[in-house]
Amino acid sequence: MPLPFVKMHAHGDDFIIIDRRGQHDPITAKIARQLGNRHTGIGFNQLAVILDCDDAAARIKFWNPNGTPLETCGSATRGVADRLMCEAGSASIVLRTDRGLLTCTRAPGRRVSVNMGAPSLDWASVPLVHAVDTRVLPIDGDPAACSMGNPHCTFFVDDIEAIDVAAVGPALEVHPLFPAKTNVHFVQVLNRNHIRLRIWERGGGVPLGSGSCCCGAVVNGIRRGLLDDTVDVQCDGGTVTVQWDGQGGVVLTGSVEPIMQGTTCSV
Repeated sequence: MPLPFVKMHAHGDDFIIIDRRGQHDPITAKIARQLGNRHTGIGFNQLAVILDCDDAAARIKFWNPNGTPLETCGSATRGVADRLMCEAGSASIVLRTDRGLLTCTRAPGRRVSVNMGAPSLDWASVPLVHAVDTRVLPIDGDPAACSMGNPHCTFFVDDIEAIDVAAVGPALEVHPLFPAKTNVHFVQVLNRNHIRLRIWERGGGVPLGSGSCCCGAVVNGIRRGLLDDTVDVQCDGGTVTVQWDGQGGVVLTGSVEPIMQGTTCSV
């Protein structure tokens, strides 16, 4: 069955969008893997499927390229919001994800903001296997942890260029403290409003950027007293802005850009 798609990116974090409103959802783990293969498929960091929804403009389901479902994706949520706001002629929209109802708005400079909701900070909701202080985990390097609907583990380092993310990321992703595995971040604090971030993404490898990882890294930096409430996050693929007042929702703002559109072969 051929499937029309749109491919976009947000600071290098590439994703494809398949709109299935008014139609059945054909995506399975096998199909997500086929589409996500960068050699024999389209290739993406995330797949977003737009579905009908009773209490929001649309519902979004996310997939990783390895065929595992994904609870949330800040980049693809903003991409879907960009397209649906254009379609509706609106400057704001509410979308439903497994994270809940997320409000997205237009921002100056062709950017889109999404309120990703409040982070989960207690050990059980990250989740971790036992009770610990999530600000300082009992792992070499003393990382911090939180959840943005998916788990995040943040290491603060003096020289980010000295970290071989692809070499150390896989073992940290499956560290026994994280029963659902984890995204892994390495953060160099440039000043209280600017960080450099590199990522090992759960189920995805080393991306050029990740919206939810940017949020998780900033939340953990604020909790450690290293950052102010508005932070520019410089990823390998570009920069986004994350705002968090320490209590409410985390707001992610950045550009989203179309790359291509087309139709897959039968899947």
